[in-house]
Amino acid sequence: MRLDRLLANMGYGSRREIQMLARNGRILLDGAPVEDAEKRIALSPDLAARMVVDSEPLDPIPGMALLLHKPLGVTCSHKEAGPLVYGLLPPRWRRRDPAISTIGRLDKETSGLLLLTDDGALLHRVISPKNHVPKRYVVTLDRPLAGTEAAIFAAGTLMLDGEDKPLLPAEMEVLSPTEATITLTEGRYHQVRRMFAAVGNHVVALHRDRMGGLGLGDLEPGAFRLLGPEDLALVLPPAPAASPKV
Repeated sequence: MRLDRLLANMGYGSRREIQMLARNGRILLDGAPVEDAEKRIALSPDLAARMVVDSEPLDPIPGMALLLHKPLGVTCSHKEAGPLVYGLLPPRWRRRDPAISTIGRLDKETSGLLLLTDDGALLHRVISPKNHVPKRYVVTLDRPLAGTEAAIFAAGTLMLDGEDKPLLPAEMEVLSPTEATITLTEGRYHQVRRMFAAVGNHVVALHRDRMGGLGLGDLEPGAFRLLGPEDLALVLPPAPAASPKV
């Protein structure tokens, strides 16, 4: 990709501004100035480690994926009023094209693991219903558990109000009389809250701590980290084996 287009798409400024940076020797590749902003640059995985723009390492190249610890009170939206998850990212990242988007959503009053990417193909692979990526939530309840919830959720027959299709089986583990983990393989609107409402309880706190085999680790609320191929392999199911040729 042309250097001026690449950096403009990554939020560094207009193409004219990128050309000025190049002419002034403020873009380095492998330690040498790149003075021609029309130079075509290979988008190799190591480019961010090899290029410096205005004395700073290059931002992650397109195709990035992030793990963010979403705090309470922020919204997974580009447009809604109030604090947004994108406000937790560096300002320049919020000007990227393609834009960074959340992979699925957590509501404003749910905290925990949230994936973001500028890779549309990756986004659709993770949220595709056919992949059944498991998502685990830690649930705090208003009233003690009755003891029948795990069996009801595991049966795959629970119907939510206003829907005509039963939920897929979900796995629940009791942590205390008013706490449990629940693992889902689908993502209907406010699903966990509605599931517990259907069995006569009320969720007072909800936190997602795992998707597939990827956990939050020690990431603090509001913090994020870049994901590599080995991280994404923990989320996405392995690709099906190719059929043998006859």
